[in-house]
Amino acid sequence: MQSTDLGNKESGKLWHRKPSPAARDGIIVNIIHSTSDYLPKVLRFLNVAFDSSGDCLIAGDHQGNIYVFDLYGNRFNLVQRTAQACTALAFNLRRKSEFLVALADYSIKCFDRVTKELISWMRGHESSVFSISVHASGRYAITTSSDTAQLWDLDTFQRKRKLNILQSVGIQKVFFLPLSNTILSCFKDNSIFAWECDTLSCRYQLPAPPESSSILYKVFAVTRDGRILAAGGKSNHLHLWCLEAKQLFRIIQMPTKVRAIRHLEFLPDSFDAGSNQVLGVLSQDGVMRFVNIQTCKLLFEIGSLDEGISSSVISPHGRYIASIMENGSLNIYSVQALTQEINKPPPPLVKVIEDLPKSKLNSGDLKIKVTTGRVPRPAKSRENKIQTRILKQDLAGSFENKENELSDGLNKKRLQVLLKGYGEYPMKYRMFIWRSLLQLPENHTAFSSLEDKGVHVAFLNLQKKYPIKSGKLLRVLQRTLSALAHWSAIFSDTPYLPLLAFPFVKLFQNNQLICFEVVATLIINWCQHWFEYFPNPPINILSMIENVLAFHDKDLLQHFIDHDITSQLYAWPLLETVFSEVLTREEWLKLFDNVFSNHPSFLLMTVVAYNIHCRAPLLNCSLKDDFEYFFHHRNNLDISVVIREVYHLMDTTPTDIHPSSMLHVFVALTKGQYPVFNQYPKFIVDYQTQERERIRIDELDYLRERQMVEDMQAEVDQQRVEDEAWYQKQELLRKAEETRRELLLQEEEKMIQQRQRLASVKRELKVKEMHLQDATRRRFLKLQQDQREMELRRLDDEIERKNLIRNQEAVAKETREDANAFRQKVDLEEHMFHKLIETDQTQNQKTQKWEEAKEKDFHLKSEKKASALADASRKWFLEKEINDALEHAEHPYSKAVPRYQIGRVASSCLPRTSQLNDISEMDSSTCISLNQRRIHWDTMERDLVERVRNLRQRLTVQARNRRQPPHLLATERA
Repeated sequence: MQSTDLGNKESGKLWHRKPSPAARDGIIVNIIHSTSDYLPKVLRFLNVAFDSSGDCLIAGDHQGNIYVFDLYGNRFNLVQRTAQACTALAFNLRRKSEFLVALADYSIKCFDRVTKELISWMRGHESSVFSISVHASGRYAITTSSDTAQLWDLDTFQRKRKLNILQSVGIQKVFFLPLSNTILSCFKDNSIFAWECDTLSCRYQLPAPPESSSILYKVFAVTRDGRILAAGGKSNHLHLWCLEAKQLFRIIQMPTKVRAIRHLEFLPDSFDAGSNQVLGVLSQDGVMRFVNIQTCKLLFEIGSLDEGISSSVISPHGRYIASIMENGSLNIYSVQALTQEINKPPPPLVKVIEDLPKSKLNSGDLKIKVTTGRVPRPAKSRENKIQTRILKQDLAGSFENKENELSDGLNKKRLQVLLKGYGEYPMKYRMFIWRSLLQLPENHTAFSSLEDKGVHVAFLNLQKKYPIKSGKLLRVLQRTLSALAHWSAIFSDTPYLPLLAFPFVKLFQNNQLICFEVVATLIINWCQHWFEYFPNPPINILSMIENVLAFHDKDLLQHFIDHDITSQLYAWPLLETVFSEVLTREEWLKLFDNVFSNHPSFLLMTVVAYNIHCRAPLLNCSLKDDFEYFFHHRNNLDISVVIREVYHLMDTTPTDIHPSSMLHVFVALTKGQYPVFNQYPKFIVDYQTQERERIRIDELDYLRERQMVEDMQAEVDQQRVEDEAWYQKQELLRKAEETRRELLLQEEEKMIQQRQRLASVKRELKVKEMHLQDATRRRFLKLQQDQREMELRRLDDEIERKNLIRNQEAVAKETREDANAFRQKVDLEEHMFHKLIETDQTQNQKTQKWEEAKEKDFHLKSEKKASALADASRKWFLEKEINDALEHAEHPYSKAVPRYQIGRVASSCLPRTSQLNDISEMDSSTCISLNQRRIHWDTMERDLVERVRNLRQRLTVQARNRRQPPHLLATERA
């Protein structure tokens, strides 16, 4: 057993030497995925699924790594990292490179394994998805979780329908029946319903199982033909349901060591037409047992108690089993290596029951009971009526020849009797009967050695000559032809071999071993003497056909001769294509039922019978092109009539011209190793081989030389292109240089003109500059003169200001002295007044009142008089100052009024001392009021003098500004 550790590799080989699985375990390779961290651990695989071809599978581990394993190409690739565990996989979609993966976040994603891109992201489930079922067409998919099942359209990735159920009734599984349009839904209460996919209408419901063997179904499996449903659960009983009859027809009891069934899956077979007989049963002990549901016989088992199986998947063609082990690894098993009983064909159609041997046999006493009919099926028990016939035979024919006894209990003579009665073999058993008639040895080892040699060099470019649309069919044809060429060298040079093998390749494309052996048996027996005149057509065989045609239809042969039509035109195209070009599939199968059941000469007689049957249209043909078209295209005919004509020719043709006299009887392929095929002129083949090798070498030399010439030509072309490019570049450079020269000349002319204009401008600017300098000099002289005058006026103003300040200081001093004297006098009067008040307090009240009244009256009059006097003095002073200011503004340079006069005027406005003396005689209240008013007057006087001074200064500046030029004014301000 080989083991492969994926590690951190994203791609690589699955095995490094050809696997040879042992019969005891059948393991091809064991795949593990371990990390290379400090503490290495194994990443467990969780799910696995095969594609529709069965040669490729996909697996996902619990960290979300998705790997694709190509068992045919011996490769693995990491196609996606989802970063979360996958819960289900599906790899059999319509687009072969796409796959579905259900993730732990309840979503389903579709990826492309080639581009590794995300195609779609489908959401809608609220619990983990544990099953994905894809329709046979690949267009629809059903995803199932514990609470719902959803139907998806894989073309648009839109949800079409959703199955909602009660919470008390959970879903076990919902899936498509194979090759049908029916959906089967299985619930936890053992109810099973069938639905129509398009309309989702309920087609039927299976009845409840009998109470005596009632089990809760957990797992289900269906045969490929969709007729039998197997169900199991926590029991060692298996229930088999017939879906056509809708009834339970069998209960199988597994061994006592089986207590619960975890997984069920039928094992496909190439020859059972989908009615699978072998069922794989995975139990709780990790062992998967394969039993025959008809015979209830245990065929083989995989897994063990030490290395238990967690889940398993079987490839569609039944060649491989992929099992996820309980330790997290992945095992790939070979079914063929496990047992030879798996591909056991169905029971034969004919069974013989002989009487007990007697000492003396009489011809009338020997009776054989022959039962014919289909193998009994439980679903159609009422239709399986066995027909019994009593046949009488002579004593001489009581025992059959050994050559008529075939494998698996079949007899060639009896098959021929059935064939003549029905005209063809049943479609269901045709492949099995053919395999028995041809006695195929199924030499797996020998065929593998031929297949391991790879594609033969003669068929490397097969697709160019035969462009087949199906890539799989082309690969199978290429492998089959290569195996034939490796078996015998002549087949590498046989031009019609692809035409000969193609119908069999198309028929057995899923079993290449059977396909190879059928073609090899056909060549050995029905193509006898075909290669004696190689590479020319078999003239001897064509002569046999022409002799038989001459005996049975001379007119047709004469018609051929008259129009120069030889047997290479009316016989050889039918033989080299084995009638595949002129017959439909059903007609061809019916014909070869008879060909394989008769002597090898039957095929040659078929050519004659075909021509005789079509003699009417052939006699109407006169052009060679018409004959060629006729024998290479399908024509309207009844193949049954042609076959009857063949049997007639076989019986009526004379022995001397009968092909059977010149052809050997049937010889089967030898078992173990294939026989040596050398029925051809070896020297011609060797010569052709040598010539081909020489031609191949010459062709290689020619190709090498042609490659060299092409390389040289390419270099020359490249050099020529480079030279042309260089010359073009030089020409462009020359033209560019000329253009630049012209531009330079134009620029120089423009420069000269500009220089001339610049010189004239300079002259003009020079003259202007001289005028400006002269004007500036004169302006400067005037400015200096104005500045001197301004300086003189400023000095005068400064002198006047100083005089004014001096006069103001004198007036202020005089005012202060008068104020001090007045304050002293007022203090004295207040003192005297207080004394008078104290003296007058003793006067009587009436005198006091009268005096107070007089006092108030006098006080009011005094206040009015003082106020009127002060207002008049202030008014006269203000009018005087305003008039002086206006006069100074109009005549600023007239003789200024001496500052001391202002002081005099100001002092004249004040009350005289005599007036103060008069006032001092007033009563005390009047003196107090006058004192306060005097202080107010002093303040008003100071404010008035200050405002007059400011007004004079502003008027002086305004007058000066009006008389000076602006630029001198700006200079002075600066």
